Amino acid sequence: MRKILVASLALAVALPLCGQTAPHRTAKKPKAPASAKPSVEGKLVPLTPRQRAQQMLNRFTFGPRPGDVEAVLAQTPEAWFEQQLNPDSIADAALDKRLADYPTLNLSPDRALAIFPSRGVVQQIVDGKRPMPADLQLAAMYEVQIYKLTKEAGQKKLDANGQPSVAQPADAELAEQKKADQATAARVAGDLFALPKNQRMAALLQLPVADRITFTSYVAGDQRNTLLSQFTPRERELFNGMAANVGSSYQIISELSQAKLLRVILSERQLQEVMTDFWFNHFNVFIGKDSDQWYTTSYERDVIRKHALGKFRDLLIATATSPAMMVYLDNWQSIGPDSLANGVNPHNPRSKRGNRGLNENYGREVMELHTVGVNGGYTQADVTALSAILTGWTVDQPNFGGAFVFDPRRHEPGTKIWFGYTLGENGEIGSTQHPVASPPAPVTSESMKQGIAALTLLAASPKTANFISYKLAQRFVADDPPAALVDRMASVYLSTDGDIKAVLHTLVQSPAFNSTRYFRNKVKTPTEFLASAFRTTATDPVNPGALVNTLKTMGMPPYYALPPTGYSITADQWMNSGALVDRLNFAYSLTGGKFANQKFDAARVLALGLMSQTASSTVAANPVKPRYSEAILTTSAEPRANANPAGPDIALGVLESALVGSDISAQTNELIHKQMTDLPAANSTDTLNLLTALVMGSPEFQLH
Repeated sequence: MRKILVASLALAVALPLCGQTAPHRTAKKPKAPASAKPSVEGKLVPLTPRQRAQQMLNRFTFGPRPGDVEAVLAQTPEAWFEQQLNPDSIADAALDKRLADYPTLNLSPDRALAIFPSRGVVQQIVDGKRPMPADLQLAAMYEVQIYKLTKEAGQKKLDANGQPSVAQPADAELAEQKKADQATAARVAGDLFALPKNQRMAALLQLPVADRITFTSYVAGDQRNTLLSQFTPRERELFNGMAANVGSSYQIISELSQAKLLRVILSERQLQEVMTDFWFNHFNVFIGKDSDQWYTTSYERDVIRKHALGKFRDLLIATATSPAMMVYLDNWQSIGPDSLANGVNPHNPRSKRGNRGLNENYGREVMELHTVGVNGGYTQADVTALSAILTGWTVDQPNFGGAFVFDPRRHEPGTKIWFGYTLGENGEIGSTQHPVASPPAPVTSESMKQGIAALTLLAASPKTANFISYKLAQRFVADDPPAALVDRMASVYLSTDGDIKAVLHTLVQSPAFNSTRYFRNKVKTPTEFLASAFRTTATDPVNPGALVNTLKTMGMPPYYALPPTGYSITADQWMNSGALVDRLNFAYSLTGGKFANQKFDAARVLALGLMSQTASSTVAANPVKPRYSEAILTTSAEPRANANPAGPDIALGVLESALVGSDISAQTNELIHKQMTDLPAANSTDTLNLLTALVMGSPEFQLH
């Protein structure tokens, strides 16, 4: 009953945010920068110092934590921002400790794939085409995967009558077998717990393969949780590899996705995480595309996060030479029509061209989505030419986690006419009026310079400066940012050779960013909503896997944006009635202690909110009144005969300030009060939990 009322409230209070919108799971091509709003900066009302601190935290973190606003005010927003621009100077020990549970985050793709092999790798070992790992522990885990694959293959074989060659057990037999397996798992668990912690995995790996499978499949509850918590990270990986179905490489995706949720919630280097999220979305790859399931980890780590606050050219070239991008947009398969790999030998006039050719996916998207934009002035001929320029950019054995390589045999030879330039084989740049004068050069490893030259020209283009500035302003200022701001950012981009930090400085110092017109006007994406729900309540995420599943329900599973446009960063894709019901139901589940064994303490949230108000009262025009202390007592304990009837109202005011940063609208307040009136009488703990959920589900909490 209460969930239905909560959902009704979501619909009622959120309709002004929804309007007429497209479904939130639909992807759109980006708008052209020309649609930026005209400048109105002369009429802008500046933010107060407190609002400016809130604006900085709202846009460059995944939500302010209790006390963050006061901390930023104490050191000044400028000083906080400068520190965040240099993430290596910020200690992040708490996050590092949590991420230690996910060892694949620090592995190369081939090493991660060795620990969590794909079905193809396991099959090659079965077929004798690949040796077993020399590492004895890893080999023991592979034995389990091989056993499962062999059993699976036997079950799929059909006899002469078209029936499975292995008789399928009846339901009663299956139930009996399950009971026996559970008993075996319990017995093995007892044996393992009798051993010292550092001997348990070795003992497990010495069991017969069938017993390893039975144990990892059926050990459950406290026994499983205790055992896993006492394993080393490597031992947990071995356990998970044995428990996994054939083709356990999906475990790499699981670790990366859970780590993302931990980063956005717990990291002290929030600006770096926000920019990593922005650039990954800009240079999107789909983790479900072929071998990107094991390349995406290094793509985010070594390409996106590493270059998120550097020079745009370096970031662009790093993405272009990443196996993840080459696989996602198929450039690794692109072959020059007149290349040696296609059968054309310039020294043999009798050689015949094969039927292999260009793949234009990357050549198109690197201009349309990554650099100059859809209105960047290029033609289809430019797409074809750039695709030819980038032939030979490929991946060495992607199914085994190989590295990016340049293969001269695949490269289309000769000077290319592209985008108003002529590009020589070794990267010489001319124009169509003054073409490259050097004679044709043979295709060599130096021919990769032709592609580097093209990407360098794209990075330096004024159209790229405008497009990137527009996208940054759209993410951090408004869905339709003012044109004057975009122009100023683009000018700084060009004068600093695409320095991302300099462009961000220009943005945060602008009148638009520091005005009431663009304050709390951006709608949170599902990722931003979930992260802010945990950050603003100082709640420790004990089950990041459940949060990954929640994001899937909300239409934004990490790394699973299928189109190269990535996920939308504008309101029209995320504000609809279904999405808001999902958000409020999540808030209700979280605050009511019904979300994946997640602990939640609404009374602590209230107390932290009170402490923040008290800290800020030294500079506030209206200091916090002592009655708020009474409110905590009357809302966090069981009802008393002399309880303050205004306690819930006072608690609501504190929660609004703590979670939203300001008062919520009269309309939202009225609906929350109606919700509380319509519900049956409850104890004060339930009331406080529900108040917290309703504030989280309010339209104001959806904005940042």
